Amino acid sequence: MLLCRVGSVSWGLGLRSGALRAPALSCRIHRVGTSGDAARFRDTVLLPHTHFPMKLNNQKLLDRELQIQRECGFDQLYTWQRERKAKKEFCLHDGPPYANGDTHVGHALNKILKDVRNRFEVLRGTRVHYVPGWDCHGLPIELKALGQLHAGDLTPLQVRRKAREFAEAAIARQRAAFQRWGIMADWGNCYYSFSGHYEATQLRIFQDMHSKGLVYQDYKPVFWSPSSRTALAEAELEYNSEHLSRSVYATFTLTALPPKLAPSLGNALGKVSVLVWTTQPWTIPANQAVCFMPKAQYSLVKRVDSEQLLLVATERIASLTSALGTDLQNVTTFVGSDLEGGVCQHPTISGKEVPLLPANHVTMAKGTGLVHTAPAHGMEDYSVATHFSLPVDCMVDEEGRFNELAGKDLQGQAVLDKGTDTVICMLQAAGALVKEEWCVHSYPYDWRSKTPVLFRPSKQWFINTANLKDKAKESLQKVKVIPESARATLMAKLDGRTYWCISRQRSWGVPIPVFYHRETGEALLNKYTVAHVAKVFEEKGSDSWWVEPLEALLPADVLKKSNAGSVTDYERGEDVLDIWFDSGTSWAAVLHDPHADVCIEGKDQLGGWFQSSLLTSVAVRNKAPYKALVVHGFVVSEKGDKMSKSLGNVIDPDIVINGGPDPVLSPAYGADVLRWWVAESNVFSDVQIGPKTLNTARDSIYKDVFRVLPSRGTVASLVGGQS
Repeated sequence: MLLCRVGSVSWGLGLRSGALRAPALSCRIHRVGTSGDAARFRDTVLLPHTHFPMKLNNQKLLDRELQIQRECGFDQLYTWQRERKAKKEFCLHDGPPYANGDTHVGHALNKILKDVRNRFEVLRGTRVHYVPGWDCHGLPIELKALGQLHAGDLTPLQVRRKAREFAEAAIARQRAAFQRWGIMADWGNCYYSFSGHYEATQLRIFQDMHSKGLVYQDYKPVFWSPSSRTALAEAELEYNSEHLSRSVYATFTLTALPPKLAPSLGNALGKVSVLVWTTQPWTIPANQAVCFMPKAQYSLVKRVDSEQLLLVATERIASLTSALGTDLQNVTTFVGSDLEGGVCQHPTISGKEVPLLPANHVTMAKGTGLVHTAPAHGMEDYSVATHFSLPVDCMVDEEGRFNELAGKDLQGQAVLDKGTDTVICMLQAAGALVKEEWCVHSYPYDWRSKTPVLFRPSKQWFINTANLKDKAKESLQKVKVIPESARATLMAKLDGRTYWCISRQRSWGVPIPVFYHRETGEALLNKYTVAHVAKVFEEKGSDSWWVEPLEALLPADVLKKSNAGSVTDYERGEDVLDIWFDSGTSWAAVLHDPHADVCIEGKDQLGGWFQSSLLTSVAVRNKAPYKALVVHGFVVSEKGDKMSKSLGNVIDPDIVINGGPDPVLSPAYGADVLRWWVAESNVFSDVQIGPKTLNTARDSIYKDVFRVLPSRGTVASLVGGQS
């Protein structure tokens, strides 16, 4: 025990049992007035001495950190621990960051969390398997690589060359940042979704799923981005809750009364109209039916201000009275099924009649209880069309403009802009416009261009997730999810996904290995054709889809096994695979064992990589690709706001470490402060960062570097695998 007497108080600094004990000393500390007096007593107390400075600032701090990383061999730690003998191996599978720009604090949170867990396993004597990688394909990279150029002015190979160069440069910058943060990995052996081996593995997964009937081609509505001119999957959308639409109440005049109502309404034929409400007036030219709920109550009402007769849902009368600004007198009431067999006049297309049809998707939450149905522009509408064999005519082109099928008055107009104006004018001219109003509601946007999308039918490749859901849910029961509350979100997103559109109309991606017959358009896709293309990709990369002659991709022996004709009868497909399918097959290209022990990603991946990895693995192996999931929150400002360049609250991790132009406003904190910020944070909620947070982390390092990390259910539970 090291004893000291301060005044009349004795206290001790305990040493571990069995350790060397210093000779007992007794000293009396007197009040001193000068530094010289203090120096007389400094050497009378036996305390540890170190040449390591307590505090370093600015460039000295950065130089010391780099010196430590270099002299301590940080870059050799991963290789060293892989070469040592160990009874157990721990695998953390790295969800690939996107190679479309520089790193941000979200990257720092994610990578440092993974590093904390990996280092903990090394301390336990476990051998760690951790292969970092990058998601390298996709539209955002293509758009950034092209800049002001238009993809239509370049060949696919020119587009791909520019996109690859951009991705490689982004990867180099991100890798350097991750190394500076002290992330333990073999940075010379990473995985990339544009490597030939990765692409070939991906095609084999695709073929396996196709052979099981899980991949199919169909013509139906999909989310379509006019700004990007490609189909989108649900995971590529973000919903704007403040979207403003021009909604309308419009009438469809009855031209044939429903048989069950004809006896009581016979003298009202031509005077009765069905009232509908829609937030997308531009879809009315594509209308093919008006749907009702069979078991609901409906009424014939008369407007007091105009004597107009309208068919509406009974329970919507009160709301409609307020919306239309007039009393609605209930003339008669009947059940919805009595409407079956009725026929209406289309309000904007002369001579066209549309039926009244039953549908279970009709709700009474908003509108009139009668739903305008355009099969080309909605999945529920499309389901009605499939059931009743209605046409699914597409009047909208890839740029979101009306095409020739819409007629000369609409052709060429953007449906979400001028086209909407024109359709509303057409309704007004036909006497079918009852009311127009602005409606604020949630609407899907392209997460890349931040512009509205629309439903538009096209021929695409899909994965039938409905047939995978039960297996996926069963597999998830065996997966540990931290925090447990994230499991419900993952399940809900899985439930809401009836299909997965995996084809994209771009150049920068893995080509879908399909050949089409030049005359019939029939797709040639089987285990022989895909196996051969995968072999070519493994050797030469996916550029070979455009570089190699068709005979090299579809040789005579493959045609013979496929019972196909001559190679001249076929042409290559032009679509590429969705990047979520790209990254969702990483388990097959990277993992040595059937599962990863853990995957650690942000909560946005509950509808993204966690899900795409699960679906592809369950489809091929009937099991999840991971044993545990750790789901962390987003990084937000100290006010709790989302990081946004427009708000000016974005924090660059490089500036956190190296400082900004003004050292007072942006001091150099070094990598340790960035890592400590992560280690101290409650990562299961949104994580705040800013000057106050970073100063606190820096002070904690100075004052409490030897204390045990707080066990607040944060990183302590993460690395220990305990909650």
